[in-house]
Amino acid sequence: MPKIEELVKVRQFASPWHRATINIIYTSNWLNVMLEKRAGARQITLQQFNVLRVLRGQYPNPVTNNLLKERLLTKTPDISRLVDRIVNKGLVSREKNSVDKRAVDLLITEKGLTLLEEIESDMMLGDILQDNLTADDCLKLSELLDKFRGPMNGVEY
Repeated sequence: MPKIEELVKVRQFASPWHRATINIIYTSNWLNVMLEKRAGARQITLQQFNVLRVLRGQYPNPVTNNLLKERLLTKTPDISRLVDRIVNKGLVSREKNSVDKRAVDLLITEKGLTLLEEIESDMMLGDILQDNLTADDCLKLSELLDKFRGPMNGVEY
């Protein structure tokens, strides 16, 4: 298993905090590339996968663009275009909201539910996590990441 120093070709970092920062950024990018490839193998993007997960979580209730925007793991300014793409793939249906004529109701389709069922195991990295970390390691990693974010210093994500 290569160390971060080898991966980014650095002999030594200025401090443990510098090393941790670079390691977090590198690992985040590595995960995103891997997840985009896995999603791409099913002709969707990582953001589209996340939209489908949010919609499934609310199913059978419809979701508005605003709720979707709040719940997405990766923030996107153009939610409408993202939704257009998955509607065109038949993974989501869209209808006018009966109460607010400006709003649109989104509902995951059977095709979307089936795709999620088929891809979710790969997207949750069970193969990589279980090969490299114990359940206790995963719990500790999650605790450390929660601690790292701390009070988030007024930064809204």
